[in-house]
Amino acid sequence: MQAVFRNAMSRLGSPVVLVTTDGPAGRHGLTVSAITSVTDTPPTVLVCLNRSNQSHRAFLENGRLGISILGKGHDTLACAFANSTLSPTDRFGHGTWKTGPLGSPLLDGALATLDCTIDDTHSIGTHDVLICRVHTITVKDGAGHGLTWFDRSFHYLPPKCTPC
Repeated sequence: MQAVFRNAMSRLGSPVVLVTTDGPAGRHGLTVSAITSVTDTPPTVLVCLNRSNQSHRAFLENGRLGISILGKGHDTLACAFANSTLSPTDRFGHGTWKTGPLGSPLLDGALATLDCTIDDTHSIGTHDVLICRVHTITVKDGAGHGLTWFDRSFHYLPPKCTPC
């Protein structure tokens, strides 16, 4: 059942983002495709993190995170942050970073960034679902193509198309 479930979920396109944190538990980051908006009042997103990830504890202890929405040309960066053999220092050696108002690293050149606090956590199976309140948002003008994960590889969203 697990293999069939994973195969089915590979057919579901997902956004690709970098989720980062900094604070007393250190500077950490990873690539995430399990993220979605929850509500715009107050602005809130849901992020899923595997509890076995080496960075998991740091996110909970720091209580805050930055989200950098990736686009065209960010494939290598996404791979670096998904590489469990790289140290946090090596991961942040890729890309240009700025510090958000809450202290989390945010990718300079991301399509958009969100600076968040973790308001609630729910454990389900192997993952924790983090409910994150968004405090600061930046959106890059002329953002271009979004990076997605579909069928176990990266793809780019097309430019604006005619709405239904």
